[in-house]
Amino acid sequence: MTGLRCFIFSAFFLLCSVAADAAVSVYDARIGAHEARTRVVFELSDRTAYELFTLDNPYRTIIEIANLDWQMTAAITEKGLVTNIRHGQFKPGVSRLVIDLRGPVKVQQHFLLDPDPQNPRHRLVVDLVPVSEERFLPTSPDPIAPPVSAPDPPAVPTDIAGLIAASEPQTPAIAPPSPPSATSGEVGALTPKPRPKRLRHRIVIDPGHGGADPGASGSKVNEKDVVLAFSRELYKQLRATGRYDVYLTRDKDFYIPLRERVQIARRKKADLFISVHADSIKKRDVRGLSIYTLSETASDREAAALAAKENRSDIIAGIDFGDQPAEVTDILIDLAQRDTKNLSVKFAKNVVQAAKGRTLLLERTHRFAGFRVLRAPDVPSVLVELGFLTNRSDERQLRSSKWRRNVADSMVTAIDRFFAKP
Repeated sequence: MTGLRCFIFSAFFLLCSVAADAAVSVYDARIGAHEARTRVVFELSDRTAYELFTLDNPYRTIIEIANLDWQMTAAITEKGLVTNIRHGQFKPGVSRLVIDLRGPVKVQQHFLLDPDPQNPRHRLVVDLVPVSEERFLPTSPDPIAPPVSAPDPPAVPTDIAGLIAASEPQTPAIAPPSPPSATSGEVGALTPKPRPKRLRHRIVIDPGHGGADPGASGSKVNEKDVVLAFSRELYKQLRATGRYDVYLTRDKDFYIPLRERVQIARRKKADLFISVHADSIKKRDVRGLSIYTLSETASDREAAALAAKENRSDIIAGIDFGDQPAEVTDILIDLAQRDTKNLSVKFAKNVVQAAKGRTLLLERTHRFAGFRVLRAPDVPSVLVELGFLTNRSDERQLRSSKWRRNVADSMVTAIDRFFAKP
């Protein structure tokens, strides 16, 4: 079976017992494996509206619930058809429960139960039965809404305390525009043009992953959390210089599709896009910071594998953009990207130089690969891998506020050099 084949088994229950803005807590998740089926039971604080559907590549069942409050502390043990249960914010106001599966399944039934003398809590029950790949119907999911449908939001607060306390509608993730077409004038906008002179350059910082997509995992932290912490520090230091207008693609724990991250940079008319990540690898002795720029030909096998893993981020979060048209034709992208790629390489070299002596660098620090998040034709873009969460020393550094301040300071130096007049 090829591509993302989806079977939608959806239901939206409008239940009036819960106010629209009330959070629904998940206290426990139990898995019961029987000969013919696997039952998953979530214990909830109240009845709630939810939407359920099943995706493949990899196989998983997804339940969307508004205003979810995850109270569960016990670890999930794989059983029957279920290998894991994840959760996270998918977009402001909407969370996802993700049931990872061993293979193709059919949702036999799903329903809500009210409390009774033996069970004092509300329960959401999902029964799963195995099916063959052929019986896993290749239908498409309903269109998934963009992360935020609001218009261009205000800039993120200057002080870090205000940033953390900002309310959901202030997150600078923006609804994507209509796909460009040859008659809309959008294609012409991708051809290289002189940038208007501004008093300050614009920089978009993109903390990778988020929400239902945790990214790489260390012994104590997930990638989505450490890269957000670093991005906030870099944001704060850049704003403090007074020389830049700075934006974050996300300032909280929710997911943004890869295509949307690129569009945020373009709609902000960014002069530089920095995507922040942390890696993982089977070799636990490998460590160090690295930086990537776009190339269809990867610089090495590790770079190709990393790009393939990062480019699956949308799939892990439950999004399929496979049927959406490309932004422009390959020829126009190539024309627009020639100068952009050169500028991206220039900035990457500045980062390597500025980071020397401030943190350990991965051998052959500057690498190339085909990352989807670096494909803005008209915005110089880099992807920074801060280190390896599978290495104890790197993980300890990534959790250190002192290390984050030091490395962010080196990146500010690199940015100053990049925009300095020749």
